[in-house]
Amino acid sequence: MTTDDDAWEEDSRRADFVEQFALLRELAGSPRMEGRVLGYLMVSNKPYVSSAELARALSASAGSISSTTRRLIDLGFIARHAVPGDRSHYFKVDDDVWGSFLAGERRSLGKQRQIFEDMLAELPEGMDGPRKRLRNARNYMEWLASYHRKMLADWEDYKGKLDAEEGE
Repeated sequence: MTTDDDAWEEDSRRADFVEQFALLRELAGSPRMEGRVLGYLMVSNKPYVSSAELARALSASAGSISSTTRRLIDLGFIARHAVPGDRSHYFKVDDDVWGSFLAGERRSLGKQRQIFEDMLAELPEGMDGPRKRLRNARNYMEWLASYHRKMLADWEDYKGKLDAEEGE
């Protein structure tokens, strides 16, 4: 018996979306495989997907899926999902993947700010050029992190208005 989910798994529109999304992500500077994995998870009707399914569906090696999912987790695009008693690796994408990404990016900005701050503390006297560049880098990361907080709040407001209009 074929279910709607099974039919969707084989639907060419889904595969086309995954590849088109991957190309767009590649144009934005990300590896194409990251776009393929993220695109696949975005249009999956399952609550989570195994690494084996990703490899099979995307005709990719286990190693490629492993390194890609690790990076997508680090970037805040996807999350691991544990299934009790099952040692397989499962992944899921948040319904608001872009809001999750924005929050993860803000954490990265804090780490970047800290590395500039640490180097400023270690910089010998008389290093005016490096000091100015590091100070500007640190200040930029602080400013950008602050702006991210505002963007995330604005996004939540915007999303809430749209959800109310759409009756969700």
